[in-house]
Amino acid sequence: MTPSLRLACAQYHIDFLPDWAAYEHKIRRLVQDAVDQDANFLLFPEYFSMELASLFEESVYRSLHGQLDAMQGLLTDFKTLFADLAREHGLHILAGTFPVRQADGSYRNRAFLFYPDGDTDWQDKLQMTRFENEQWQIQSGTELKVLDTAFGKVGVAICYDSEFPLLARRQVEAGASLILVPSCTDTEAGFNRVRIGCQARALENQCFVAQSPTIGMAPWSEAVDINTGRAAIYTPVDYGYPDDGVLVMGEADRPLWVVAELDLSALAEVRARGQVFNHRDWDGQMRF
Repeated sequence: MTPSLRLACAQYHIDFLPDWAAYEHKIRRLVQDAVDQDANFLLFPEYFSMELASLFEESVYRSLHGQLDAMQGLLTDFKTLFADLAREHGLHILAGTFPVRQADGSYRNRAFLFYPDGDTDWQDKLQMTRFENEQWQIQSGTELKVLDTAFGKVGVAICYDSEFPLLARRQVEAGASLILVPSCTDTEAGFNRVRIGCQARALENQCFVAQSPTIGMAPWSEAVDINTGRAAIYTPVDYGYPDDGVLVMGEADRPLWVVAELDLSALAEVRARGQVFNHRDWDGQMRF
C-alpha cells in the first residue's frame, strides 16, 4: 500500500551566516518544525544554498564566480547534512538546488533528492534564465528525469523550467503525479511567472504542483540579493479541489512551511470523471 504523502514546502529566508554550525542549526530547526507538522516529504527552494557563500570572505561572497568555486568545498557537508536528516526522520527531502561543478569546469544548477534509506537522486535545471546564461554562466542540464519515491513518481521543474509545458508533460506521461518546483525570484513579476506556470501545469495535467521560494533581502549577495515569493501547493481545478486551484499558499515576507496532505491516487478519479479532461485531451490540440 502506498503511504500517505504529507508535503511541506519551505518559504525560506536567505540569511548571512557566521559559521557552518549556524547553518546546520538553522536547517535542523526548520526540518524539525516540518516534522512537528507531520510532514514526510520536504521541499526547499532553488539556490537557497547560496547563503552558504556568506561563510567565506567578502571578496568571495561578492564575486559571482568566486562564490561558485568556493562553495564546491561545502558540497560534501551539504549533502551529508540533508542525507542524515532524511535518515534520522524517515523523510524524503528535495534539498532545493546547489550549483555543482562538472568535470569540464562548468556548473549545473542541481536539485538533490535525499531518501530515508540513504539513497540520493537529482534533477538539473534545463531552461536557464538570462541572468544564469549571461552573467553567472551556469549551464543547462542534459537530462529530464522522473524520480521514484515511496509515494510514486515525482517530477522536478526548477523555477524557469515550470514555465515550459512540454517538460512537465513528459514527466507526467512518464508517471509523475506531483511536480516539485524549487524557485528563486527577485521580483513580484518573477514570482508570478513561476506561479502562473505552476498553476498552468497543474491545470493541463490534472496533477499537483508544489512551489518553494526564497524570500528576504541579502544585499551582500549579487546572486540572491532580493528574494520574492510565496510557497504554495496547486491542484487541478475540478471536482474535489479548490475553485481557484490553490490548495494552500504562504503569507508574504516571512519564513514558514506550507503543509498539506496529497492523495496522488485521487488524481486518477478526476482524470477519469472530472468536469473536463485536460490530461486526456492533451493530444487533441495537435490536430490543428
